[in-house]
Amino acid sequence: MIKQYTGYSLLAHNTFGIEAKAAHFVEFGSQSELTAFLGAGFCGKALVIGGGSNLLFVDDFDGTVFHSAIMDIEVAQETATDVLLRVGSGVNWDALVAYTVERGWCGLENLSLIPGEVGASAVQNVGAYGVEAGDLIEKVETVRIADAVPCSFTKAECDFAYRHSIFKAAEKGRHIVTYVTYRLKKTSDFKLSYGNLCEKVEELGGATLANVRRAVCEIREAKLPNPEQIGSAGSFFMNPIVDALKAAKLKDEYPAMPQYPLPCGDVKLSAGWLIEQCGWKQNPHPHVGVYKHQALVVINLGGATGRDVVAFAGDVSASVKEKFGVELHMEVNVIG
Repeated sequence: MIKQYTGYSLLAHNTFGIEAKAAHFVEFGSQSELTAFLGAGFCGKALVIGGGSNLLFVDDFDGTVFHSAIMDIEVAQETATDVLLRVGSGVNWDALVAYTVERGWCGLENLSLIPGEVGASAVQNVGAYGVEAGDLIEKVETVRIADAVPCSFTKAECDFAYRHSIFKAAEKGRHIVTYVTYRLKKTSDFKLSYGNLCEKVEELGGATLANVRRAVCEIREAKLPNPEQIGSAGSFFMNPIVDALKAAKLKDEYPAMPQYPLPCGDVKLSAGWLIEQCGWKQNPHPHVGVYKHQALVVINLGGATGRDVVAFAGDVSASVKEKFGVELHMEVNVIG
């Protein structure tokens, strides 16, 4: 049954732990409920949220917030080598990863412990340790807000790139994701070259599906705060990408700088390293700082407002630009 509220607190729906209210809040448990609601003449401002792990509210939201409670997980197709898994957009992301690992289906294990829900995986193209959700997504099903029409997008149509999809560009704000279908493998093709993942997997006894998931979880738990204890949105900034010439000049000047060459010839830099070199671990603002184990994570030190966080992020970006000549861009969505 669809649930509707007015003047609804969003405190429990954002991991930064910042108070904000929605004029209206709608939670739907099926695609048919959503299409019926939208088709009954909905108009006005809409915001779709999942677990709230990528949101920063600077004001109340004077429209309707939509939240999916579609919890289906079904095998849409299975062969000797592959499984097509169709998953409701309200399913907890890490619960899905655990579900696939338990069944011996490979592909999502590097994305363990990423907060949020399945719908956001397609919108944000979440990624970690050399894997992105878009690598595995076969199809995204949505309902178009303007006319309540169900739509379907293939992988190619989703236009996935680093932290990017069509739902953040040409189709931004036009759709509500209802299902995401992933293509998973029954044989292992582990990707362990990113960071210290390979070393950690070996410590745990070698490359198995369970060990890769466990290794990722342990690494993340060691460097990222528990949002139930410390307000944050995980990685606050995207890792910047520069051309090879710029990367080479930076490497000459800063030999210890981590760099990750990309197939296109550009080079990805570590935003966390850049921020740490600018001294932000030692110089927080009164209510906002960066996490002691990972400078890429901006945290609520207590009592922070959304505007406090935005001001802090601006100061961090300016310092990185001044020191390294590199632009930082926020990964979080600022609302308001």
